[in-house]
Amino acid sequence: MTSPHSPITATMPCRSCDMEISAIARECPYCGAEQFDTRSSALAMRGMPSEKRALTTGLLCLLLGVFGAHRFYVGKYATGFLQLITLGGMGIWMLVDLIMLITGQFKDKEGRRITEL
Repeated sequence: MTSPHSPITATMPCRSCDMEISAIARECPYCGAEQFDTRSSALAMRGMPSEKRALTTGLLCLLLGVFGAHRFYVGKYATGFLQLITLGGMGIWMLVDLIMLITGQFKDKEGRRITEL
C-alpha cells in the first residue's frame, strides 16, 4: 500500500536547461545534462552556497582588506598572502573583492558563492 503523501524533496535548477529537478539527480530528466562531477565532491558542491557568511567576509574586507583577511577567512590562503604582501594590490584588489561581495559574486576556495548574511 502506498501513501497518498509524497516525501518532501529539495529541488534545484538544472545546470543546462534551468528546469526544476531533484537536488540529488545525477542528470536532468528533461535535457539529460549531467549535474554533478562524481570524481570530486568539491565540484559537486559548487552549486551550493558557502557556509561562510557574507557579513563577516564584508566586514573583514572593509576593515582589514588590504591585508587579505577576508581571503584567509574564506580559505583562499595563496591569494590572501599575495594581498598581504601587496597591501591588497594597493587597495584596488580589495575594492574589486568588496564589489564582488556586494553583488554576490565572491566565492570561497571551493567555488561556492558567499551569499548568506
